[in-house]
Amino acid sequence: MSIGTFQSSGYEIVADAVPAMECESLAETMRDSAAHSGARCFLAEPWCAALSQRLREHARLAELIPAGHVAVQCTYFEKSTDRNWLVPVHQDLSIPVASRVSAPNLRGWSEKEGQLFVQAPVALLEQLIAVRVHLDPCGELDGPLKVVPGSHMRGVVRPEAAVHARQVEGEVACLCDRGGALVMRPLLLHASAKSAGHSRRRVLHFVFGPRVIGYGLRWHHAV
Repeated sequence: MSIGTFQSSGYEIVADAVPAMECESLAETMRDSAAHSGARCFLAEPWCAALSQRLREHARLAELIPAGHVAVQCTYFEKSTDRNWLVPVHQDLSIPVASRVSAPNLRGWSEKEGQLFVQAPVALLEQLIAVRVHLDPCGELDGPLKVVPGSHMRGVVRPEAAVHARQVEGEVACLCDRGGALVMRPLLLHASAKSAGHSRRRVLHFVFGPRVIGYGLRWHHAV
């Protein structure tokens, strides 16, 4: 897929972003740290910061992540028949920031796991790149992410309009081998069903953004 196609579709699957053997080691690291689904605090860990740097240096990922971008979040997701959930169609609108700022274009303040989040202006959200590293193979039965191609170009979409867009335009299941990465724009409409298989779908979800973000905001953590 060309860079132009990525810009228009809003997503791309990159094979072999992380070696399979390293995925096994990362999975052990997550287990040993007693990580739970949705844990957001890993960028402060040296192994996670180092991995984010290697992702930026990967030949194909380096073409998709703008030069000068830094890693600003790493979330761990684990889905299986024992730890299962579904996610309705949505966009990722919140970013982790260091402190609260009073400004009319900042809203939706919240705190999760000790981190402060805010819904960022569209101009900032359009600059972000998410890289979802799959520590396990992810097939049709494993609750893969399903995206609506090109929907990131709509700006912020109301929930009812998001459901309509998914119904009218259709969605694509993003299947990955172990070590593959789904690269996507956070404004891309996406959803996932519950896992129906007997495997695990473990994912490290990185977000990369510009080092200086404006609006009086600073990242909670950036490497």
